[in-house]
Amino acid sequence: MIERLTKCPLCKSGLFLNSKEVIDHAVSKESFIICKCTSCDILFTNPRPTQEEISKYYDFPEYYSHNDSPKGITQYIYNKIRSIAIKGKISLLTELKPKKGSLLDFGCGTAEFIYQAEQKGWKVTGIEPNTKAKEQALTKLENQIHSNLDGLNKNDRFDLITMFHVLEHVHELRKTVKKIIKHLKSNGYIIIAVPNPASFDAEVYREKWAGWDVPRHLYHFTPKSIESFQEIFDLELIDQKKMPFDSYYVSLLSEGYKAPQTSMLSKYWKAIKTGYKSNSLAKTQGSNYSSNLYIFKKK
Repeated sequence: MIERLTKCPLCKSGLFLNSKEVIDHAVSKESFIICKCTSCDILFTNPRPTQEEISKYYDFPEYYSHNDSPKGITQYIYNKIRSIAIKGKISLLTELKPKKGSLLDFGCGTAEFIYQAEQKGWKVTGIEPNTKAKEQALTKLENQIHSNLDGLNKNDRFDLITMFHVLEHVHELRKTVKKIIKHLKSNGYIIIAVPNPASFDAEVYREKWAGWDVPRHLYHFTPKSIESFQEIFDLELIDQKKMPFDSYYVSLLSEGYKAPQTSMLSKYWKAIKTGYKSNSLAKTQGSNYSSNLYIFKKK
């Protein structure tokens, strides 16, 4: 079953145009249309699988965020980079809240990040709808992982709410973000990381850019659409951070989509060159990394 959106999922405008057609290289090999809103600049998959049907598009071994066990060199590298990234995330938490406090990670996957945060003194809670990932998360943090926001007490409030590469997967975008904000303390922060379709590596790989990841990625946030995002949800963007590892990983996946018969060594070399150039250009442009991390607080 698929659903067709008649209004922009972010700003509710009815003014949007077909932008490109992208293949689901990872699972189904089906083609999906990506539309672009002329009002808020967000790109979104339309039509798309319903919330009930989307799970089958996540059912493949290479969906690494749902699996802790490496099954090849690419996943091994992914897990090593994830370990480095987790240290950076925890440092960011401490930077924002030196005295630590309560943390909600929406879309926690296998909970490796919040498990490490708990070891550092944070009081953690995770939300993970995927059954396989949630089962692995519960082995680390028993009774601290919920399938959705309804598992929280309505009076629960958090010092920090994180969404690392999660917002692009949420079907009920506006409704979910509003519910999340209700669980944020008045002096708390929301941290959101999303792929950037305006990055150099996205321009290089075009329809074969792995960051599209249709239909799992329902939305694609440009820096301009993030400006609309903060206005719509009455948030204030206080800082933006780079995510330099993402350009290399996304470029590697994209090389596989672009030239699947090419040797692995060649793919790695080309991915390194593209990732390096993407980061170098983003450093001068300020906001066009392969993925951007945004820090918001309530106005």
